[in-house]
Amino acid sequence: MSSLEQTAQLAIELLKQYKVSDYEISLGSSSGVSTAVRLGEVETLQHYLDKSFEINVFLGQKKGHASSVDLSKDSLNKTIESACLIAKYTQEDPFNGLAPKDLMAFNAPDLDLYHPWALDAQHSIDLAKACEEIGLEQNEIDNSEGAEVSSFQGEGLYANSNGLISMQSSTRHSLNCSLIAKRGDDMQTAYEYTTVLDANDLESPEQVGMKVALLAQQKLGARPLTSQKCPVIFTSRLSGGLFAHLLGALGGSSQYKKSTFLLNSIDKIVIPEGLSLLEQPFAKKTLGAKAFDRDGVLKREQYFVKDGRVRSYVMGQYSANQLGLKTTANAGGTNNVNVTANFDGGIEAMIKAMGKGLVVTELMGQGVNSTTGDYSRGATGFWIENGEIQYPVSGITIAGNLKDMLLGIEYVGNDIDQRSNLKAGSVLINQMTIAGEAE
Repeated sequence: MSSLEQTAQLAIELLKQYKVSDYEISLGSSSGVSTAVRLGEVETLQHYLDKSFEINVFLGQKKGHASSVDLSKDSLNKTIESACLIAKYTQEDPFNGLAPKDLMAFNAPDLDLYHPWALDAQHSIDLAKACEEIGLEQNEIDNSEGAEVSSFQGEGLYANSNGLISMQSSTRHSLNCSLIAKRGDDMQTAYEYTTVLDANDLESPEQVGMKVALLAQQKLGARPLTSQKCPVIFTSRLSGGLFAHLLGALGGSSQYKKSTFLLNSIDKIVIPEGLSLLEQPFAKKTLGAKAFDRDGVLKREQYFVKDGRVRSYVMGQYSANQLGLKTTANAGGTNNVNVTANFDGGIEAMIKAMGKGLVVTELMGQGVNSTTGDYSRGATGFWIENGEIQYPVSGITIAGNLKDMLLGIEYVGNDIDQRSNLKAGSVLINQMTIAGEAE
């Protein structure tokens, strides 16, 4: 029995002295190392060791929540006592309660997410230095904001009064670098990273360093654009954000609070036919995969949108209760959502197909209203004419309404960014408003 299982059993024993209707326990344990260097010097070397205990208790339909980072018996007991006290004085909520027992993850599959890396301090320093060094050697690269290597491993346990005790372990390893390019008075910053479950799958420091240097070089000489309307391509690094807004609008809490631009949208067309959003949580050795949600419900493969039409909201048990529906096992969010490609090619082929317009490579600001769908964000990228990049652009704002933007998607490419939980290729939207310089 693991230490987390022992702690869970202890908490369950302690709970017997309290008159609770139901309970659910979440335990976590994680450790890791993170090393940052800048201009060849070590800036930080950090080791992490974190533990956590969270409990929800139910007194009928009253709920109390408490948490602690101390897993001693005395602390567990005090945390449980606090949760019970909170529940005692909390108003009843008819939508509180555990998910049905038959939906629980009693037989959660092993998704091959745990690949620990014996990364010592010196090796992490060497990797970060090598990444930054190769980048600084490239033409017009003038300075560095640093390179960082990190490795984390952890395990999580969920238990409840239905008799469920389920665990999942995972790892994540990454290397990133940020460089500054300079030409005359023009300075541009770029950032690149690699992140994986298994350190053997990391891109090399040299690959990351060369990529970030190229990104910074390409941004030099950026110009503004005149205000206009034109087609816009979001690169695969950014396109997942568009579909994240879509999934957020389909979220159960947004629906029952009526705070979404896609209210009551079941069976309605929200993206062009032929495009789908499919959650595949059981994909092995894949970033974003997960066996069960925060309610302890076993995940399942499912469409949220199929052939452009909404099939399901995104719900945990509480929001499902609010809506009178069945949970989709999404308490805590979605896991490994894949967006259908309808274009046989990546960013380069899509640029040729667009002919003239804007490619967005970076976004700034948080100008998105999830209730109205209004979208306005600062952007940088490249101006395209005759199917080719003409020059980099900056100092612009792109604007539209998410409902129109999503329906205006012409292409989703096959150049999927595997580093994201939401996997989509580059996206071409038929028209957006560019706010730049006046004519």
